[in-house]
Amino acid sequence: MLNQLTVQHFAIVQFLELEFSNGMTAITGETGAGKSIAIDALGLCLGSRAEANMVRVGTDKAEISARFTLTDTPHAKQWLLNNDLESEDDNNECLLRRTVNKEGRSRAYINGTPVPLSQLKSLGQLLVNIHGQHAHQSLLKNDIQLSIIDEYAGHHQLLQKVKDTYQGWHFLNKQLKQQQFSQQEKQARKQLLEYQIQELDEFALGEDEFEHIETEHKRLANSGALLENCQITLNKLSEGDEIDALSLLRSSVSALESQVENDKSLENIITTLQDSLIQIEDACYELRHVSENLELDPEQFEELETRMSDALSLARKHQVQPEFLYDHHQKLSKEFKQLNNSELQIEQLRADLEVAEVAYYQHANKLSQSRCRHAKDLSKKITASIQKLNMQDGVFDIEIAENINHALSPLGLDNVEFKVKTNAGQTLQNIAKVASGGELSRIGLAMQVIISQRVATPTLIFDEVDVGISGATASVVGKLLRSLGENTQIFCVTHLPQVAGNGHQQMFVTKQSNGKHTNTNMIKLSETGPPQRISSLVRGDNITEHTLANARELLVSA
Repeated sequence: MLNQLTVQHFAIVQFLELEFSNGMTAITGETGAGKSIAIDALGLCLGSRAEANMVRVGTDKAEISARFTLTDTPHAKQWLLNNDLESEDDNNECLLRRTVNKEGRSRAYINGTPVPLSQLKSLGQLLVNIHGQHAHQSLLKNDIQLSIIDEYAGHHQLLQKVKDTYQGWHFLNKQLKQQQFSQQEKQARKQLLEYQIQELDEFALGEDEFEHIETEHKRLANSGALLENCQITLNKLSEGDEIDALSLLRSSVSALESQVENDKSLENIITTLQDSLIQIEDACYELRHVSENLELDPEQFEELETRMSDALSLARKHQVQPEFLYDHHQKLSKEFKQLNNSELQIEQLRADLEVAEVAYYQHANKLSQSRCRHAKDLSKKITASIQKLNMQDGVFDIEIAENINHALSPLGLDNVEFKVKTNAGQTLQNIAKVASGGELSRIGLAMQVIISQRVATPTLIFDEVDVGISGATASVVGKLLRSLGENTQIFCVTHLPQVAGNGHQQMFVTKQSNGKHTNTNMIKLSETGPPQRISSLVRGDNITEHTLANARELLVSA
């Protein structure tokens, strides 16, 4: 229940502090006085959109705070507990606060803790339900009609399941379409790859093979000069006809060894020369091995030359360096494999999509059945209610049919149509075709009252929902709202004395201006105040004893 509302520098309000009670509170005042400003301020505190023009001219920011008692609101208490936002001082109270600066930026607080706007909205929906003055016009919209049935039936969990399964189906369907859209292009790419890979497979170039081919080709191409120079070097080192390096070293070592007894310092020189002998002998061995293996094989050379030429040709064709041809081959093979996998992915997506569609239809059909069942019950109640609202021959009916295009939707598979018969002898027709403004207002009010009785929101606000209603019908509306206020906190902004007179308490809105500044104020009327104010609703400024008597009669009747 809303206990207190404090408004500062909001629109034409300088400062307003209001205390509220249980029951029905009627809010009255002259047209343009600002009766809906307090409702707008509360809406802002509950998470509605903030704008810069909400800040009073000449001030830096607007601030609104609302204090609620949570004794009869277990859902809100649990929400606060789940989000670690419960009040430290009193678990049965909750304080919401919203500030808006003159640039239009706002901040939100729950029990003194800064919170994102989404959290403020989420909690606000559990505390207050606001019915605007043009709500009945929205009855003509199909999605609003559907939401009315769902709200009456309490389909929140079932709707969430339908929405979740729809989103899963929609995601898979989108992926499948994307895959199918690119499949034609992939198929063309796959055919090209298949040809290229077959060509590379047939050539079968091994890893690092081109470098080996290049090395061998170079060696064989220069084998004659290599062999000649190897032989010349061997002759100079060890195989000379008259003299060679090894013979000279051996004779030198022998000559020095004969003199080592005469000079011990020769030992190091002899050791160095012996090491050189060993190294030259090793080099000669390697040269003989190279010479023996440098066979002039024209066939081998031709094979190498052909393979290298083919490798160079393939490399030019694939626009890569020949040493990277093997890596390119592996890359194309990997891409081809991925394209094959994409076809498997499409098949898997189709299978997953079928499963998701079955799950969606299970929940959507269950939702449809529940809607049809509750639509019959709601139709009967609305019919009974509008007949009390001076539509004695009125009949209201809700028709639910499957969507003709069978398109999946997060709201289910149903099309809804509100039909009404306002006079005897007529047939049921679409509400948009036959209902006048006043009849539409009465039907909308009947719906709001009926649905409000089933929604566990502790505070209901009706902002001029009685537009287009007058006379005896207004009296019935007033009694209807007062009856609703016996168990729920009700706020009703109204111009009708028959409605205002049914309030458990009365609040009056005034507007003052000094030529430079305008200010709106709201006061709670004392026991002697209501007759005077209700009389002004009947006759304006011309208040007589007769109008006062009528006002007292309305209050006594209530």
